[in-house]
Amino acid sequence: MSKTYNLYCDESCHIENDHKPYMFLASICSSFNQVKKHTEKIKEIKLKHNFFAEIKWSSVSKSKLDFYLELIDYFYATDLSFRTVGIVKDKINYHAFNKSYDEFYYTMYYYLLNNNIHTENSYNVYLDIKDTLSARKVNKLKEILNIKFGVFRNVQNIRSHESLLMQLTDLLMGAISYLHNDREKLNPAKKILIEKIQEQSKDKLQRTNYSSKFNLFFIELR
Repeated sequence: MSKTYNLYCDESCHIENDHKPYMFLASICSSFNQVKKHTEKIKEIKLKHNFFAEIKWSSVSKSKLDFYLELIDYFYATDLSFRTVGIVKDKINYHAFNKSYDEFYYTMYYYLLNNNIHTENSYNVYLDIKDTLSARKVNKLKEILNIKFGVFRNVQNIRSHESLLMQLTDLLMGAISYLHNDREKLNPAKKILIEKIQEQSKDKLQRTNYSSKFNLFFIELR
């Protein structure tokens, strides 16, 4: 039986010369008919903790740690799944293949989203608006994604405040990016949250794994 899934995507340290060693692209996947349920449940958790701001990794603090810890518990208790692709940026040599940095960026999104795709299903892809070029990027990405399977029905930009699942993507991806790019900062609240994710995932967060729940894939560029 055919199903429809929503994929909420975000990116971290994707700027070419931002002096961060790793670039990450990430997505959270939810079945279409569960999106409303997840959204309402996350709203309940926010209300319980008197949390009225946007959920994002950069805002994790000691004062709201209990909220973020419960949010992690909720993610692991549901059918939501997370995937991130990591790339060591100083190994990117797109010039050798006569490609631009933007073309490399689209290729990484292809690796992120064309994993574990089932051709009998359809997929809606939502990307966080980053800049004035976002509309052009969406059209190009839809073209690239559908080269192989043709199952990506809709690819569009949304603003992060419009989707709690997009915000959850930012939180989980931010944890992985922080672990690899900013570990020397050792923010206590963020460290506890990373430890919580690692405990729940029952796997190392520094390497590729084969989890269907919290999947990390580090691309080896040569």
